[in-house]
Amino acid sequence: MKMKMIWKKFAAIVLLLSLITSGITYRAHAAEAASFTVPEGGYDGSPVTIRFYHTMGALLTAVLDNYIYEFNKLYPNITIEYTSIGGYDDLRDQIAEEIALGDAPNIAYCYGDHVALYNLAGAVVPLDDLIDDETVGLTDAQKGDFIARFYNEGRQFGDGLMYTLPMSKSTDVLYYNKTFFEKHNLTVPTTWEEMEQVCAAIKEIDPTSIPLGYDSESNWFINLCEQYGSPYTSASGDHYLFNNETNRGFVKMFRDWYQKGYVTTQTLYGAYTSGLFTNIEPNGIRCYMSIASSAGATYQRPAASEDGTYPFEVGIATIPQVDPASPKVTFKGPSLCLFKKDDPQEVMASWLFVKFLTTNTEFQSDFAMTSGYIPVLKSVEHNPVYAAYLAHADGGRYVAALSAKVCLEQESAYFAPPAFNGSANAANAVVTLLWKCMSAEDGGSVDTMIANEFSKAVGNCKQTPDTCGLTGLAAAKAYLQLLYNTASFDTAEDYTRVGAVRIDGVSYPVSWSVDTDAIQLLPSTDGMVAVGIIGGNLEEIHY
Repeated sequence: MKMKMIWKKFAAIVLLLSLITSGITYRAHAAEAASFTVPEGGYDGSPVTIRFYHTMGALLTAVLDNYIYEFNKLYPNITIEYTSIGGYDDLRDQIAEEIALGDAPNIAYCYGDHVALYNLAGAVVPLDDLIDDETVGLTDAQKGDFIARFYNEGRQFGDGLMYTLPMSKSTDVLYYNKTFFEKHNLTVPTTWEEMEQVCAAIKEIDPTSIPLGYDSESNWFINLCEQYGSPYTSASGDHYLFNNETNRGFVKMFRDWYQKGYVTTQTLYGAYTSGLFTNIEPNGIRCYMSIASSAGATYQRPAASEDGTYPFEVGIATIPQVDPASPKVTFKGPSLCLFKKDDPQEVMASWLFVKFLTTNTEFQSDFAMTSGYIPVLKSVEHNPVYAAYLAHADGGRYVAALSAKVCLEQESAYFAPPAFNGSANAANAVVTLLWKCMSAEDGGSVDTMIANEFSKAVGNCKQTPDTCGLTGLAAAKAYLQLLYNTASFDTAEDYTRVGAVRIDGVSYPVSWSVDTDAIQLLPSTDGMVAVGIIGGNLEEIHY
């Protein structure tokens, strides 16, 4: 069979969700979440195999292997089997499908919106009782060693419970061409007003330049909301609060900057703005400042010359603020969560491994130096190996260490926006909102155009099902919609969909149907339903 492209349109095909168990009373998820009880004596030493899903590459799995070896010196009967699964979205989707079929891993890398989805199925173990247990819990010293904002991210889900521990984090920092700044007596901006002034000055020096690049439009928007004390989102009630006068005001300001040629973003430029920042071609367009991830510091450094020197020195600073006396900057990066299991010893063994990774200063040091991420423990800064690493910090060979140093110095500035089913959609919506407002024709009224784009963005967000308080069949339907939320997509490959959704231990079978005889649906032994073409020389099918 020859075919070019098949358009397989999936559009809310939640045609039948059948309850297979009757007479069941469903409780709120917060009550279900609190159900794990630490066994007396904790882990009993029995043989346990733990599955751990993450996104690490070869360099980081080498670090992980070393510390699994160290962990097994303490717990020889706990076997850790890990799997690296593509990117974070791939990880979320695979785990969400496995939860639906009742076969989740024991431990996973996670972001807040991942956990919100998993929690809709009641699949995540709340950590409160484990953390506070006198035998296996965290000591006061261990709790206090975490960078507080990273630790408290685990409670951002609106019910007061702790679902994650931080693994490694990154944030936005301001990279600047220190050589250029010193040559032209420019001062590193600490406020957005100063940023505008510096951009204007750079434009006079180099009229062909775009003085500032900002990689993440969503981070820019979220940071400004927090800095102004203006609403962005909420984990409960009305989730999408960002359409307000203050936020429209700063977006209008950024539009003015873009129209003057002061700034570009990853979407507007079409690539990471580090390409402009590191460009040293005489006739090329250059940025002299770039706001980007702290974990990508080496990408903000120009290529070294043959003699090992760099064309310019990179400086790194905290991003500009509305009020430098009360700095705010959001952070990202994986945390770790545990999944519920019938055998409490699996949960206990999983907890011991998560505790080991997140409270071990040596592991956090090695992992941070290898990954470029920020360690989550304050004590890492005083680890001899890591302290020596920071001591080499400079704007050239050791630019990653300089980035880490800046990040550790601004720990009190960190915040995390609320996590809920729809929080990732909100972040995506403000990306589109920002670049449209910055670049679109205004139709004669900038204010009207911006107001309309804000209204559209909120409206698009509200198409995501509100899952607060949902249980049972309603939660199963919402889970399915969130899992397969792509309205349409192109593919030349067969694919699969879950044949059931498991919510709080109850399985709801899913019946799929299709509106053409050219497509067949075939249940498989693993609980999935295969979707594929039935023979013929078909080049395109719409269904």
